[in-house]
Amino acid sequence: MKTGLKGINRASVAATVTLTAGAVLAGGAFASTAQAAAPPTPTIAAKGGFVMNSGTAKTLYGKAADTRRSTGSTTKIMTAKVVLAQKNLNLDAKVTVQKAYSDYIVNNTASSARLIVGDKVTVRQLLYGLMLPSGCDAAYALADKFGSGSTRAARVKSFIGKMNASAKSLGLKNTRFDSFDGIGSGSNYSTPRDLTKIAGSAMKNSTFRAIVKTKSTKQKVTTKSGGYRYMSWSNTNPLLGSYSGAIGVKTGSGPSAKYCLVFAATRNGKTVIGTVLTSTSATTRTSDAKKLLDYAFKK
Repeated sequence: MKTGLKGINRASVAATVTLTAGAVLAGGAFASTAQAAAPPTPTIAAKGGFVMNSGTAKTLYGKAADTRRSTGSTTKIMTAKVVLAQKNLNLDAKVTVQKAYSDYIVNNTASSARLIVGDKVTVRQLLYGLMLPSGCDAAYALADKFGSGSTRAARVKSFIGKMNASAKSLGLKNTRFDSFDGIGSGSNYSTPRDLTKIAGSAMKNSTFRAIVKTKSTKQKVTTKSGGYRYMSWSNTNPLLGSYSGAIGVKTGSGPSAKYCLVFAATRNGKTVIGTVLTSTSATTRTSDAKKLLDYAFKK
């Protein structure tokens, strides 16, 4: 009897060991799968970066996300947001292009929508000229149109005040604008997190979304003599057409800003939006953005 019992115990022990070993192996396999599913945090050239889930506002990535930096032409996201927030806005209202707008471009060697003095362009067309070719002349025209005051300088100052008020209303404490286009006096700054929030808010507007996802457009404008001409604008955002699901939003550059990009994309019902500031070149800012988008969609 003793021998039999011992045999049974050996068999039980063997079975238990086999089951335990199997469980450990299975557990190890599950752990490996879980580890493999977690994407490695990307390394970007930009000094600052931030990405969030647009739907939930959950942070997906941050690098110096709250460090203030020059924003270049990504400033124009707020310019467009302020215009589109105007009460009783008529997008088809016409604005006459002033010599001051073209002089401004020449004096600052600024990016241009190539607006022609005397032409009558609609507010909607100015928004396309602002966001696609990054026209500082279009930005000036919009600030002049939607600011308040008896002089152009007063209207521009008023408009910039509206930009700052809008930032404050979003609860942003690390953003300040001193220009309508990013060409300021050195006091124009934001952070990757703040700019992403500005863009996320702007993207709630259907007109803004339609504009920033447009790769190119041809617009018919009225000339000074009453005839018409066509203006052709291409989007400076290289993600459009090169990154699956890209839907916007804006490039930026400048002596202190270096190379910036605010970006957004949608895949499988998930929209992510983010910013890279102070990247090293136009190529690297695009590469940085793609890395962050890939990472965000895997999280």
